[in-house]
Amino acid sequence: MITGAHAIVYSDKADETRRFLSDVLQLRSVDAGGGWLVFALPPTELAVHPSEGPGGHELYLLCDDLDATMAELGEKGVEFGAVSQQRWGRLSSIKLPGGGDLAIYEPSHPTAF
Repeated sequence: MITGAHAIVYSDKADETRRFLSDVLQLRSVDAGGGWLVFALPPTELAVHPSEGPGGHELYLLCDDLDATMAELGEKGVEFGAVSQQRWGRLSSIKLPGGGDLAIYEPSHPTAF
């Protein structure tokens, strides 16, 4: 029935963000037509959290070792937000070219994949 998921990152520097995803994070992509790139993501899981108002959506990248990932990407010039310990893992964020942040964390919980 469900064959995958499609997430969208909005950016006022879309071309730079696409190059960042391709060149720095080394995500594979396909051209959906006219140079419009759609990137492959690693295995993904979906969680549902309670909300007191209308629902929302968030995107987090996962890694096995946050320190090692930050060191490797830092060598490529990637900037990160502060690291915080959450009950579910160690959390940071990747600074995207358009000024937005993309959350990244090392889970301390079992993953679905």
